Amino acid sequence: MRTELCERLGIEHPIVGFSPSEHVVAAITRAGGLGVLGCVRYNDPAELDEALSWLDAETDGLPYGVDVVMPSHVPTEGVATDLDKLIPEGHRDFVERTLLRLGVPPLGVSSGREGVLGWLHSVARSHVEVALTHRPRLIANALGPPPPDVIDQAHAHGLVVAALAGRADHARSHVASGVDIVVAQGYEAGGHTGEIASMVLVPEVVDAVGESVPVLAAGGIGSGRQIAAALALGARGVWMGSVWLGTAEYRSTDALREALLKARSSDTVRSRIYSGKPARLLRNRWTDAWNEAEAPSPLPMPLQNLLVAEAHTRLMESGDPTVVPMPVGQIVGRMNSVRPVADVLADLVAEADETLTRLGKLV
Repeated sequence: MRTELCERLGIEHPIVGFSPSEHVVAAITRAGGLGVLGCVRYNDPAELDEALSWLDAETDGLPYGVDVVMPSHVPTEGVATDLDKLIPEGHRDFVERTLLRLGVPPLGVSSGREGVLGWLHSVARSHVEVALTHRPRLIANALGPPPPDVIDQAHAHGLVVAALAGRADHARSHVASGVDIVVAQGYEAGGHTGEIASMVLVPEVVDAVGESVPVLAAGGIGSGRQIAAALALGARGVWMGSVWLGTAEYRSTDALREALLKARSSDTVRSRIYSGKPARLLRNRWTDAWNEAEAPSPLPMPLQNLLVAEAHTRLMESGDPTVVPMPVGQIVGRMNSVRPVADVLADLVAEADETLTRLGKLV
């Protein structure tokens, strides 16, 4: 199973795997795909530099990528303490009341948690600057094309630029901006996602820009059959994220792992409560609380994440699988066991090859 994407990126299989874990990313790359590290969680550029140095050493010269979050409209900038002043007290009160009602204990020691500042445009730019001192093959932006100067910088360093799109007109705009690969991300995906399902979106995006750039399919892909379906829709490869949350290399809490293993494909919800933009999350008592009558409307990015940052730490450390906050796609219903990344990827490739061979016999 090879497409022109493999030659473009220098990989064995047309599988791009996104993860916030450098351990998962390295394992995907070593297994023949392209691991892509989510950078948004790195508030300190020095920590990202350390993670990318580790990846440089652990990937044996094989290619990997980085993913940044740069909103198309630059948000209000400032230090976290300045932004905190923009968060209404009513929102803070709701979060505290909800945590109390859910039985979530306070942190043992004040965490000094300042939120994920990677949502800020300026911090995302620092991520790019750090990445360009290392050897990624690809840089992707989760919220559309990076600014023109960032695209120019990436191209000058020999990097391929990718951007996620939830509509065909967005994909056209991405290509016009200089993006090299468009990721058509359907409604089923985890994290930030649009409103069109992958079965509809992927061929629309392929028809719109597929003659100009490769299109990757994302959202609802967790098996080799689904990879084969994406290729049949015209994609040149796939972008997968949620499936790696169930792997042995992903360092998870016991509560989160239990929640993911028990969840069905219907146990997710698309909401703005995580970052301020629509994102698909694991549905649980925490997400349900934000749908109650007394719940305030989520704040815009990046204020919503600053609001819930410490709450997310408390929820994750509570040990209660019914409240853990986690972006995940509808493919979570297939994540029923913990396996090494290499085994997952090998099974994906084998099933995709078998499916494509079987379909070829129908002609």
